[in-house]
Amino acid sequence: MTPYKTIIEPFRIKSVEPIKFTDRPHRDAALAAAGHNVFLLHAEDVLIDLLTDSGTGAMSSQQWGALMQGDESYAGSRSFYRFRDVVRDLTGFEHIIPTHQGRAAERILFHTQVRDGQIVPNNNHFDTTRANIEVEGAEARDLVIAEGRVPAKMHPFKGNVDLGALEHLLEDDRRLHGGTRVPLVMVTVTNNSGGGQPVSLENLKGVRRLCDKYGKPFFLDACRFAENAYFIKLREPGMRDVPPRDIAREMFRLADGCTMSAKKDGLANIGGFLALNDGAWAEAARNLLILTEGFPTYGGLAGYDLEAIARGLEEVVEEPYLRYRIRSTEYLGDKLVAGGVPIIRPTGGHAIYVDARALLPHIPPLQYPGIALANALYLEGGIRGVEIGTVMFGLHPDGSETPAAMDLVRLAIPRRVYTQSHIDYVAEVVLSVARQAAPLRGYRIAAAPKVLRHFTARFEPL
Repeated sequence: MTPYKTIIEPFRIKSVEPIKFTDRPHRDAALAAAGHNVFLLHAEDVLIDLLTDSGTGAMSSQQWGALMQGDESYAGSRSFYRFRDVVRDLTGFEHIIPTHQGRAAERILFHTQVRDGQIVPNNNHFDTTRANIEVEGAEARDLVIAEGRVPAKMHPFKGNVDLGALEHLLEDDRRLHGGTRVPLVMVTVTNNSGGGQPVSLENLKGVRRLCDKYGKPFFLDACRFAENAYFIKLREPGMRDVPPRDIAREMFRLADGCTMSAKKDGLANIGGFLALNDGAWAEAARNLLILTEGFPTYGGLAGYDLEAIARGLEEVVEEPYLRYRIRSTEYLGDKLVAGGVPIIRPTGGHAIYVDARALLPHIPPLQYPGIALANALYLEGGIRGVEIGTVMFGLHPDGSETPAAMDLVRLAIPRRVYTQSHIDYVAEVVLSVARQAAPLRGYRIAAAPKVLRHFTARFEPL
């Protein structure tokens, strides 16, 4: 490792894709046609696409080479066993069930194990996790520590679970419901809804102790497990000399299973898995998998997808990659903080989260300041981010609406896609919008579905 401060990407670029430049009138028309919802834009009309880091990364030459090894047999393919062995070696879990992406793993887990009226605690549930719990008639309860709800508050592990609140919930479950109301405990690493913030190994051990005390299964939402492992290496006492792979293995060892979107820290464009140790739970999951996804040795994926994921899971825990990944995100955060833009601090692993409520205090939460900011970024510079706030989390199953805990705009950075000059441009655009924030106005919802409305809602400016 060199002493120099310049970020150097741990790869060379062997193939490039042109991007389309647009002017302000073109973007005005495109956003209006999309109902002022950046999800509904045509991707070719976006200059820098930071909507999500899910499935948007660039695969390595070794991953592309692995595609040619794909065995497309319907049942028992060689590619499945390669995938299974890599996941098993990393996680230690016995039963490895491939799915087409992470939300499919969530659906299978919650549909088979969660019932009406139950509560699933987490540090923070993300959108599809919450929706898959709520569709079963259960409650997705967020128990992140108090620091995790304050964007400007500095804390090394703002994704930590409030262990006191978790124990209170589990004790009430035992005392009032005979231990039947909480079917499992979940922790998201890193904590996406709370700013891509990590969870400490000490906190995960605390969750494990409570799960043992109250007899509850413990699951990880492991989409960004490698980034979380690297934060542990950087920030947790005594971990500096431990390789990220070993830290990740210790994280998984503390749990009974995990859901995983391989579109994040699997470094693949599609895929995911459910992994667990309980044989009865695995049998129920496989039976549902066959009904909705496919045979248990492909789970809705092609053999070449399984090969790409297997290789990606090996690459993602390599320290040069993780050093670059975390530092390059921090680089953008540093530029915005220097320019006075309010963001969640410290910088998370996969994204910068701009505090729209602080930047646009004149827009009430129920007029969706996150939508106003996301649209302004697109109009100003062709950048597409995503609202993480009242539109995404403010609607309740009974149809009522309240402001979310925070109104954020996430700028999620695809893995191995953009160069430092792209990120410098993003910083310039964000700073320009921040300087012109006062005239921005809120939005109303013109049309929206009852579940996961942020994906397809249409808005009207106020």
